[in-house]
Order: sequence, then C-alpha cells, then structure tokens
Amino acid sequence: MTKKVYTPLHGSMTVSGDKSISHRAAMLGSIALGTTEIDGFLPGADCLSTIGCFRAMGIEINRDGTHVTVTGRGLHGLRKPDQILDCGNSGTTTRLISGILSAQAFDTVLTGDASIRKRPMGRIIRPLTEMGADIRSEHGDGCAPLKIHGQPLRGIRYDSPVASAQVKSAILLAGLYADSDTTVTEPYLSRDHTERMLNEFGASCAVRACKDGERPEITVSPASELHAARISVPGDLSSAAFFIAGALLVPGSDLLIKNVGINPTRSGILDILMAMGANLEILPENTNSAEPTASIRIRSSALHGTEIGGSLIPRSIDELPVIAAVAAAAEGTTVIRDAGELKVKESNRIRVMTEGLRKMGADVTETGEGMIIRGGKPLTGASIDSHKDHRIAMTFSILSLIADGPVTISDPDCVNISAPSFYEDLKKVTAV
Repeated sequence: MTKKVYTPLHGSMTVSGDKSISHRAAMLGSIALGTTEIDGFLPGADCLSTIGCFRAMGIEINRDGTHVTVTGRGLHGLRKPDQILDCGNSGTTTRLISGILSAQAFDTVLTGDASIRKRPMGRIIRPLTEMGADIRSEHGDGCAPLKIHGQPLRGIRYDSPVASAQVKSAILLAGLYADSDTTVTEPYLSRDHTERMLNEFGASCAVRACKDGERPEITVSPASELHAARISVPGDLSSAAFFIAGALLVPGSDLLIKNVGINPTRSGILDILMAMGANLEILPENTNSAEPTASIRIRSSALHGTEIGGSLIPRSIDELPVIAAVAAAAEGTTVIRDAGELKVKESNRIRVMTEGLRKMGADVTETGEGMIIRGGKPLTGASIDSHKDHRIAMTFSILSLIADGPVTISDPDCVNISAPSFYEDLKKVTAV
C-alpha cells in the first residue's frame, strides 16, 4: 500500500472579512444618516444580497473590492422597492431585514432561493408580530416568501426559546422603531455583533451581565436617528476555522492567520480545539476596538475527543461541521449535543455531516440534537454531496488533505456564499 504523502499548511495568511459583521454594517449604514465607510467587507454572495436589497430601496452603496461606502438616508429614509426583494441564500439578510421593514411606511415582499424558502421564519414572525408587525408567510408554511406591511411598533420583552443571533437581531433592529424599550433574553448569549454595532452607530443597546443560570438580557431603546460610522471588518473566524482545522490535522503544519476576529461570543471553536489538545497560540492585536482581533498560530497536534454542549453551542454553531470533521480524525469519542440549530441551516448539517463522514469511513452516530463521533479510524476518499452548503463543501475540502484517496465534492462553488477566495487561499498555504 502506498503511504499517504501529506502537504502541510504553512506560512501566513489572512481570511475573508467577517460575514456577520459585513451584513450588519451595510444594514445599519443604510438606515443611518451620512456616509458609512466599511473596510474589509466580505464580497460573498450572502453579503451582496444584503447590498442588493438596500440598493432596491434607494440606498446608494458603492463597492471597490472590500471597501464599501453606504450613503444612508436615516431610519425612515428607505423607499418602497419596485420589485420583490431577493435575499438569495442568506438567512441573515432575510431575518434581520424583516425587523427593519416591519416599521417602514410601505409594504414589501421578501424571498430567496430554494434553500431560503425552506428555512423557518416563524421564529422571527412570532416576536415581530408581538411588537405589532404585520408579517406573514405567503404560503402559510412559516417560510419565505414573506409579506410585510409596515406599521408602528411597540416595545416588548421577548424570552427567546433559542439562542439565535438572527432572531435577537431582528427584534433589536425592530426595537429601534418601537415606542418603548425592547428587551430580548436568550438561553445563552448568542453572537453579539448587533449589540456592539448598534452602539457604534449611536443607538442605546445594553447587555445585562447575568449570573450563572440566568438568561442574558439585551435591551435596545427607541432611536430618533442613527449616525454614520467607520467600520473595520476583521477576518472571519468561521472562515479561519477551516484552515485552523487543516493545520491541526496535517502533519508538519505551522500556519499563522492574521487579523482574525476573536469576539468572545464567537470564539467557542478555539476553546473546543484547545480542550482537544490543539497547539494554538493566540496573539492579541486590537483589543480596544468594538471587535477584538488576534493572529492565531496553529501547529499540527495530536488531538483527542471531548464533549461539546450548552453555552459552547451558540459560540461555535457555524464551526460545528468542521469541528465534527476534526473529531473524526482525533483519538477517542467526541459528543456534540444541544445543537438542534444545525438542522435549520443551509442544510441539515447534523445529517449531512453524519452521512459524509460515514462515507469516508468514520464511526459517527446521528442523535436528535447532535452527533457521537468515535474518532481515530482511517479516512478514505469518497464522493460527498455538499447540498450546496458552503460550510459542508469547505469542511470536506479540508478532510481531503488527510484522506487516503480522492474526495469529490458536488457544487464546490457554493463556498462563494461566505469565502470566495477559499480554494485560492488553500492552494497558497499548501504550496510546496
């Protein structure tokens, strides 16, 4: 049998701008007064969907590579679009923009691609309706297309059953237009980019520190206006995750990733990997900005299984597919629980990861809310169905680096949703 020849990941690199922050910067810039400058914007398909929706409502947005200028018209400056707003494949666009549109003085219809039209929107319809919004699923199935009849909103207290930044953000954005304070609580604190950026644009948004066992509580006050800001978008930790995983798994790797966002509500993957024995060195760069950043040095490591659940899940939800892949190559058993949110992403990521890993020879059991991965088995080549899910395609691209045999991935270009330069970047750091 021919011995596997590994190509280590080495050198230094940067990754594409943070998708979550790019979305929010474009949205808040559009409803603020003045010109917002965004550096490091992610020109991925999802974020371009957000730009397209606001351009359709009369906002001037210019993009030169990763530099974007948004000439905002204020909280009430959006214009009725001439067409249905197309959110593409972007759940973030669909859910967050619904909060803003619920308070406008015009009607809109939101739709998207086949995937978006299957993703659950009832989780935002319920709280927005409680605020007085008139938002309905056109087909009555709780999914897009959504018909929104803009009208005045009232402040509420909403105890969200899920820790979801998209649900929370939709409510907080609607709360800018409400007649009184709006408060959201969550089982665990989800990513807080919206809260941080609202304050950068001049809104009043406060997070109540909670004791163990208490629900985080976030309150936004009605705003008279927002004001333009300058936003520097750091590298996306979710995109960096794939290169971190590759460098950990491929023997002889030593990789430095610069300017990565390490927001503590997003950095669960780093905690998980270090608990698995990862050799990671976090070199803080800018800890005084709204979004802290660091360089991360990764060296190949002998990894072992761990348990992942509870508050770690919202802090690592987008990275769980690649974490599962790492667990398949690690020694011992990894248990992922409390991760039911993975079922309602671009694909059912629990099922898709389980099927894909099994095809490669891994020992994986799908559970109701996660997976049990008994690691350490040799991984073989396989034909993988990405289900047009960008994170699935990138995950199995990384596993191909250690597989004994070729890995073929369907619809590989779906990575353009969040990381258009992924394959080019991977080629650079694995060049001999």
